[in-house]
Amino acid sequence: MKKNGPELRQMAEAGEKITMLTAYDYMTARAAELAGVDTILVGDSLGMVVLGYDSTVAVTMEDMLHHLKAARRGAPETFIICDLPFMSYAEPGPALANSGRLMKEGGADAVKLEGGEHFAPVVRALTRAGIPVVGHIGLTPQTAGQLGGFKVQGRDLDGARQLLRDALAIEEAGAVMIVLEAIPSQLAAAIAERLQIPTIGIGAGPDADGQVLVIHDVLGLYDRFTPKFVKQYARLQADIVLALKLYCREVKEGIFPDAAHSFTMREDVWSELLAESG
Repeated sequence: MKKNGPELRQMAEAGEKITMLTAYDYMTARAAELAGVDTILVGDSLGMVVLGYDSTVAVTMEDMLHHLKAARRGAPETFIICDLPFMSYAEPGPALANSGRLMKEGGADAVKLEGGEHFAPVVRALTRAGIPVVGHIGLTPQTAGQLGGFKVQGRDLDGARQLLRDALAIEEAGAVMIVLEAIPSQLAAAIAERLQIPTIGIGAGPDADGQVLVIHDVLGLYDRFTPKFVKQYARLQADIVLALKLYCREVKEGIFPDAAHSFTMREDVWSELLAESG
């Protein structure tokens, strides 16, 4: 049965870890649901692992809606969060309109946005409109260029203080959960201790209330880059390439298709056709 926001919070309060995976289509979302994941994130990381962009910046609202709808069809009984893409939530007005689309057209249960206390007014506006919001602080991929690239955030005193302020501001504005990405484990533990809402870590150590990873990383399907915080539970890319090489060889050598993978017709029908055609 689909969990809701309050139930996820109850899990965190009871000390039960929350599992979250990204999924971008029917097949991966269905696999996640069958595996029993608590929450699915349709992340704008699809820009890199599915669409082949160098970053998440190029992802559009139409991209997110397209993939969200497919994921919802694959996982009708799972709590699904969908990312608001870059520049779709800079002000409360566009944020409301775009979040409404993700929920009404795409079937999202919550939306996620990146940013700290500067985005508290946006979180507050969405919350007042009845839209559950998941925050995201630390390494924020949409603005990684401003952060000096894809690297750990909050290692220095000023940075750590700012992340604490960011987390508290996003919670106070009404967020139902918050993702902590690429921050020191001690800082993540301190944030989780101070917040009432669940924290979901990705590269933030073991003390967050839950964990999220990109499904393509978990399965070993994305080979361009593997972050330090990723644990691969399979290496399917190599198996896929091997299978496709075998397919190509069998086609070229006339091994496939064989009789077992072909259709036939009754011999009398074939004989009559031959007779008719001379």
